[in-house]
Amino acid sequence: MNDDIVARIEANPKYHELVHKRNSFGITLSILMIIVYYGYILLIAFNKEWLATKLGAGMVTSIGIPLGVGVIIFTIILTNIYVRRANTEFDELNAEIIKEANRK
Repeated sequence: MNDDIVARIEANPKYHELVHKRNSFGITLSILMIIVYYGYILLIAFNKEWLATKLGAGMVTSIGIPLGVGVIIFTIILTNIYVRRANTEFDELNAEIIKEANRK
């Protein structure tokens, strides 16, 4: 019985739509994260002087600190975006696929 349900799910066009949307979205967010993270690492490697520039006269904090915090915040935002989309669009498609597979 389980093989029959699996076969129906794999034959469902909505399943292929879900896989395509989820993979495309995940790859897009991953590319964005890689650009931001490695961009920051490349700044550390090749432009330390600029990152060490103080934010103002008499301040201890350099430009690198808020940029590093920005990378962390960006990661949190991307995670939030993915979770929201997974809990709405992806879960709805998943529920439809399961419902259709069990109906037949």
